[in-house]
Amino acid sequence: MAWLLFGIFFLLLFLNVPIGIAIASAAAIILLMRDGISALSLVPDIMYASISKFTLLAIPFFILAGVIMEYAGVSKRLIRFADALVGHYKGGMVMVTVLTAMFFAAISGSGPATVAAVGTILIPAMLKYGYSKPLASGLVASAGSMGVVIPPSITFIIFGVLAGDKLNVTIGKLFIAGIVPGILMGIGFYLAAMVAMKMKEKRGAVAAEGVSASPDREKMTVREKFKAFLDAFWGLLMPFIILGGIYGGVFTPTEAAVVAVFYGLIVGFAVYREIKLKDLPKILVESATTTAVVMLIIGAASVFAYIITVEDFANTFTQTMLAITDNKYVILLLINILLLIAGMFLEATSAFYLFTPILIPIVMQFDIDPTAFGVLMVVNLAIGLFTPPVGVNLYVASGIAKISLKEISIGILPFVIAAIVVLMLVTYFPVVSTWLPDLLGMK
Repeated sequence: MAWLLFGIFFLLLFLNVPIGIAIASAAAIILLMRDGISALSLVPDIMYASISKFTLLAIPFFILAGVIMEYAGVSKRLIRFADALVGHYKGGMVMVTVLTAMFFAAISGSGPATVAAVGTILIPAMLKYGYSKPLASGLVASAGSMGVVIPPSITFIIFGVLAGDKLNVTIGKLFIAGIVPGILMGIGFYLAAMVAMKMKEKRGAVAAEGVSASPDREKMTVREKFKAFLDAFWGLLMPFIILGGIYGGVFTPTEAAVVAVFYGLIVGFAVYREIKLKDLPKILVESATTTAVVMLIIGAASVFAYIITVEDFANTFTQTMLAITDNKYVILLLINILLLIAGMFLEATSAFYLFTPILIPIVMQFDIDPTAFGVLMVVNLAIGLFTPPVGVNLYVASGIAKISLKEISIGILPFVIAAIVVLMLVTYFPVVSTWLPDLLGMK
């Protein structure tokens, strides 16, 4: 039944049925086949139980906080600050894009939100400085994936809810564990862009990426840099308040999300004064729409996960993997391949609900560090955000740049390679993820 469940689900995906509906429909069909029509009464009970957890309240609040900060004009101030710091270097706009994406990732917790906030300003700016559309849009799409790795991250919250009790891992520790891998991804994306431009120069395509040979603009004065910092200060302060409060034991991740909302409102209304009362309905509707999609997927995926549990598919899958090999490092490689393929077709939230229950027994069997494994899953599914055919970031970036999916898919190739290199580091050197939370004494 479990194999049939996956078969029906992927068939529905192939028929372009929305992910949330595909998950719910596949689960409902299997319940009907397994226990008859009376079993459908379980669906609302399971869905309600899955989305009514206190910890998951962090998701709508972090989404709302990200939308508020975007309306408050934080993204343009972060871009101006990043430009002041690194815009004068060789390939400066690449550095500005990556750095701004990292800043905004620490505010939004969402990949597509990061792409939208950063891309609307930086893709046109990169084109103005002579970067090609595939490179500019590909860079923004890939850099936006850091939104789910650098805390606060909605995906870490979901992993913590699903695996926290069984693997003894906390959301606060997962947040801190994502910082170094997120920074490494940013460095990797910058190097990938520079290498791609250098290769084009060698092939004589200097006109398309000519900016790589010289700074994008003149260096700002210290006074100008300080002014840009002061302007962006309130936006930069938000992640420090969130993480500092969680680490200091002042509030839980869920409470931190509420604090982020109120902080964003204070910044938007009283500091930057870019949010007006008339904007609140738009902000609330946009946040509610995004939250509804996420929660529908979570509710539907929980029914899917229920069937997997009842059918004991997780243990069957574990035994199948062990029949292939009992080498821990080969098992990790196979898990990475599975998640990379899944990320190409599934939205991150649904992928977590589908695969976390299956993979938990393997983590326990091989004594894999649960925090490092959580980061491994998140990085895998972050890559899925900018890989075709379902990579959400690709569609957002290509819409801004007005290019086809085929063109942007070529543009993201160097960044996919860079992200996979970081994934391998996270996989086989778990200390990359765990040293910072261990240093801070996170439990």
